[in-house]
Amino acid sequence: SAKNGTLVTEFVLLGFQLSAELQTGLFFVFLLLYLITLGGNLGVTALIQSDPRFQTPMYFFLGHLSFLDICYSSVIVPQLLETLRTGKRTITFERCATQFFFFTVCASAECFLLAVMAYDRCVAVCNALLYASAMTPQMRLGLVAGAYGGAAVNSVVRTGCAFSLSFCKSNHVDFFFCDLPPLLKLACSETRPRERVIYLLAFLVIATSVSVILISYLFIIRAILKIRSAGGKAKTFSTCASHITAVALFFGTLIFIYLKGNMGKSLGEDKIVSVFYTVVIPMLNPLIYSLRNKEVKEALKRALSRMKVSQAE
Repeated sequence: SAKNGTLVTEFVLLGFQLSAELQTGLFFVFLLLYLITLGGNLGVTALIQSDPRFQTPMYFFLGHLSFLDICYSSVIVPQLLETLRTGKRTITFERCATQFFFFTVCASAECFLLAVMAYDRCVAVCNALLYASAMTPQMRLGLVAGAYGGAAVNSVVRTGCAFSLSFCKSNHVDFFFCDLPPLLKLACSETRPRERVIYLLAFLVIATSVSVILISYLFIIRAILKIRSAGGKAKTFSTCASHITAVALFFGTLIFIYLKGNMGKSLGEDKIVSVFYTVVIPMLNPLIYSLRNKEVKEALKRALSRMKVSQAE
C-alpha cells in the first residue's frame, strides 16, 4: 500500500456525516435494531434446539441462517455504533481487511445457504416419500459445509485482491464500514484486472445461487400445479412462502449494490441500501420465518405458556 513513500496504515470511515443530534438518534435506532436482530435470531436458534418437532432438515438450515444473520450484523453494527457514539472514525488497515473478509464470508455463505434451502424445499415437495432418505444428517452437513467452504474461498480471493492494491489518493472511506466500492475509489494502482476478478466472483456467487433457487422453484411450481385440491396447493406453497420472501429481500439488495459495478454511482444511495441488507434484513429474517410459519408460531406459544407456568410455580 505504498506510493511516494506514503503508507496507508489506517482508514477513516466517514459514515453518515450528520449533525451530533442526528448521530445520537441514529445510534439508538441502530442499537435497537441490533438488539432485535440478536434476540430474534437467538430465539429462533433456541426454539429449534429445544423443540424435538424442529429436528428436520428445513429447521437445521434455518438455524444456520440465524447464525449467519447474527455474525453478519455483528461484523458491521458494533463498529457503526462505536463510530456514532464516540465520533471515532479511524480503523486500522488490518481491522478494515478483517471486517471486509468476515463480511464477505457471511454474505456469500448466506447466498449459498438460501440456495441450499431452496433445494431442500424442492426435494421435500417433489419427492416427499424419498425426502427422509435423501436429506440424511450427512447430506445436510455436507451442504452446509459446502456453503461455508465456498464462501471462505470467495472471501480469501476477494480480500486478497482488494487489500493488495496501493492506496495513496486518500484514506477517507466514504462509507460506514469497509466495503468494496468505496475502497476501490481510493486505490491509485491499476484496479481494472482485480476489479474484474472481484466482480466476476460476485457474479458467480449470485448467479450460481439464483440459478439453483430458480430451478428448484420451477420444479416446486410444477409439483404444486399437479395437486388437485386448492387447499393442498395452498398448504404446499405456504411451506415455501417464507423462503421466497427472504430470497427476494436479500438478493434484490445484493444485486442492486454489487452487480451495478463501480461506475461512479452515488455512494449515498449505496449507504441506504447497505443499511438495509446489513442491519434490517438480519432483523427481518426471524420475523419472516416465525410470522409466516404456523409450526414456529405454535412452538412460540408453547414456550411462552411453559414460561408462564414456571413463573406461577
